[in-house]
Order: sequence, then structure tokens, then C-alpha cells
Amino acid sequence: RMTMRNNSPVTEFILSGLTDWPEIQLPLFFLFLGIYVITVVGNLGMIILIVLSSHLHTPMYYFLSSLSFIDLCHSTIITPKMLVKFVSEYNIISYPECITQLYFFLIFAIAECHMLAVMAYDRYVAVCNPLLYTVTMSHQVCLWLVGGVYLLGLVGATAHTGCILRVFFCKNHISHYFCEILSLFKISCSSTYINEVVLLSFGAFNILIPSIIIVSSYICIINSILHIQSLEGRSKAFSTCSSHMAAVALFYGSAAFIYLQPSSENSTDQEKVSSVFYTIFVPMLNPLIYSLRNKDVKVAMRKIMEKRNLV
Repeated sequence: RMTMRNNSPVTEFILSGLTDWPEIQLPLFFLFLGIYVITVVGNLGMIILIVLSSHLHTPMYYFLSSLSFIDLCHSTIITPKMLVKFVSEYNIISYPECITQLYFFLIFAIAECHMLAVMAYDRYVAVCNPLLYTVTMSHQVCLWLVGGVYLLGLVGATAHTGCILRVFFCKNHISHYFCEILSLFKISCSSTYINEVVLLSFGAFNILIPSIIIVSSYICIINSILHIQSLEGRSKAFSTCSSHMAAVALFYGSAAFIYLQPSSENSTDQEKVSSVFYTIFVPMLNPLIYSLRNKDVKVAMRKIMEKRNLV
């Protein structure tokens, strides 16, 4: 197998990009460049704010800073390479670069699935068992949970990438804006049956299990909220839940649409549109949804601004 791969005529791939329409290439370049800048500033800003503000050193914000780091990496792996296609005729990526991009994309995509579940569980403990919160979500437990999230990302990415390395490619044109796993299956000359079984198995685990945890957590949270006597308290809690659920639905919905059905049933355009949601829009929206509507974050930002003005 190794000999066959080394003798493979394919040493680099051409990424087709998001669209071939020449008149919208430049507007799309500026649109996605803007989104990427907002993503980097939003997520990096959130991490720095949480590190600098001592009153944000709680499990909830520890998980939020981890999510921001995942989103920052997730977007950086995909967007810069994607932007190249908007301003050049060909977007060429070498075989090792393509496999590396796929590997790291999978690590952070899988990690995001499980981090959203960890954050939902954290909110469940905070709302439903507030008296046991500090014991249940101890510093050690938080470290174990975040470590577990990255471990699951590494295991999943290694399994998928290991399966891709045994595939023999005879075409070099990837109909996508990054080295996406289903698009690689489509240009394979060898059987991808094992790859598809592994993808469906891990996909089911990485999307369905966290989804069950999130839905169960929010059912319990909503049940607790309904017992709140104050109308103001109830509407505030519901507003927080709805924004979290919006981010979760966007990420899981677009990922499930692609990875939980046989690859033959997906059109390339559908895959690209769904991919844009979870690879580009979600990393930009998460800091806005999870944080800028948050009173503690606004207070922390104000304090840091005041300190800077005093200096």
C-alpha cells in the first residue's frame, strides 16, 4: 500500500473553492476576510478578557475560553486557505498539507461537539444543583472534562486520517474550499467503504451523544426555570438558554446534515453551504452569542477599559 501511495501521480490537489462565478469572487473575498477578522478578534479577545479578569475565573468561563480557542483554531485552519481561491485562478494544496489540514480540522470540529456538551452540563449543574456546583465542577473536574474533549478530538481525527492515508487518489480536483473528508472520498480510485463506515460510526458518536447530553441538560434547565416565581428571572434565564440553543442548533444541524447520511446522497453545493455554517459562521457567532449578551463579560470589559484609561 505504501508503495502504491508513493507511486501515486497525485502529489497535490486543486481546491475548487466556494463558487466559480468570477463577478462575485472579490466581494466574497472581502466578506470572508471580514468574518475571519471578527472571528479572530472576538475569540482572542474573549480568551484575553477571561485570563485578565479574576472574577471570570469560574468553570463556565474556563469552558468558554476553551471554546473560543477551539473556534479560533478551527477557523484559522480553513479560512486563510479558502481566501486564496477568491483572488487567484488556482488554489493548489500539496498532499501533506491537505492531510495536515484535514487532521487538525477534524480535531477541532470533534472537540467543538463535545465542548458544547460540557458547557450545557455545566449550566445544568449551575441551575439545577446550585448548592453542589463548586463540588461537582471542581478545578480538577474541569481539567478532566477539557482534557477529555481534546482526547476525543485526537482519537477521532487520528482514526479518520489513518483511513484516508490508505486511500489511493487518481484525481486531483477537490470540489470544495478545503480538504473535506467526503470530497476526498469522491476523488478516490480505491474503495472507501471502510472509511465511510468509520465516518458514520464516529459521526454518530460525536454528534448524537453530545446532542443527547445538551438536550437532556436543557430539558432539566427549562424545567427548573419554569419553577422560578419571578417573571423577570424566568425571561432572563430563557433568553440565555435560547441563545445557547441557537449556536448549538446551527453547529450540530449543519454537521449532522453532512456526516449522518451516506455521501452519495449529498450534492457538492449542499455540502459547501452546510460547511460554511459550521466552519466559518459558527466560530464568528459563538463569542457574540455566548458572551456579548452576558452581563459579567460586559462588566469585565468595562473594568479593563477603565484601567487602560487610568494608565
